Amino acid sequence: MKYSLPNRPLGRAGLVVLSLLTTHAATAEDAKPTENAAAQPTGAAPAAAPRQPRPLKLGGPGIDQERSFKPISSGKWTGPRLADGQPAVQGHWSNTIANHNNFTDPQGGIINDPNPNRVAKGPREERAPSRVSDPADGQVPFQPWALAKVKDFQAHFHDPVQPQYIEPLARCAPAGIPKSLYWHGYQISQYPGYVLFQFNSGTRIIHLDGKPHLPDNIKLWNGDSRGHWEGNTLVVDVTNQNGKALFGRSGEFISENGHIEERYIFSNEERDRYIYQATLTDPTVYTRPFTVTVPARRWSAKDQPNGWHFEVEPANYLGKDTLKEPILDHYERVCAENNGGFGLVAEESAKK
Repeated sequence: MKYSLPNRPLGRAGLVVLSLLTTHAATAEDAKPTENAAAQPTGAAPAAAPRQPRPLKLGGPGIDQERSFKPISSGKWTGPRLADGQPAVQGHWSNTIANHNNFTDPQGGIINDPNPNRVAKGPREERAPSRVSDPADGQVPFQPWALAKVKDFQAHFHDPVQPQYIEPLARCAPAGIPKSLYWHGYQISQYPGYVLFQFNSGTRIIHLDGKPHLPDNIKLWNGDSRGHWEGNTLVVDVTNQNGKALFGRSGEFISENGHIEERYIFSNEERDRYIYQATLTDPTVYTRPFTVTVPARRWSAKDQPNGWHFEVEPANYLGKDTLKEPILDHYERVCAENNGGFGLVAEESAKK
């Protein structure tokens, strides 16, 4: 299945840059799980005049770069491997079609959004497909009570008169699964026995050592993940959901009883691409299991940072005056500001 749609700039204004990544992106070639980056030669000659950080340029294509993507098949991995045998897939990744505004119509804007600037990116047939790839109608097969809950959330997203209407990200909570994979970019690091995901909204460890899942009474925002490699595919079993995360501003959800089977299918032909497929099962919420498909690509230092896919911070390693405030405060302020409009509907007073 391939969708062919017009290629035109899709800018996104007003973003606040979160600071997670440096100006140097990891590649498959520098994917070494046990490197000691802190080791430095002794007695080395003093460096010449310190380099000034490159000016940070923002802008460029928005989160919804693409409206079509090619499938990737599971099979053998022919690319580089790490010392422990894992396919080397480290680096900074991001989905390519849209952020978390709308789960089933990724480029369709926010459902019931009163802000006229957040409109759909053209006719439905020209926008990216639903992330729900099965069933064919692209909709989550909710039970009636669950669908009513989703619609209730949408109706109150901009009028959150009850705590349950507030988007968890507005409280800087972890995005959960699958939303973490289309909420800004993220870094994948690999180590013997596990894979580490570092999101803007938290971290996630996928254990590869065969240990059993956590006890049922332990619930986590990102669930408990146990995985293994099958050729070019990282297969992950996810349990222990806390039932609090949402799939998007459109309010879809999974309960504590939910079970997710993930497949991260990395391309041999385009080493900077993978397809995420997940089957979600929750007989207390859905009428049947359904499948989610999300395309992703890897970003490198060759790419222009844009505040979504490839996020950088003004480097403060070489100079003393680049960042004049404590970095922790910087992160906290960004979290609050970046989520200010996600269901809080706080009105700003006019400037005097």
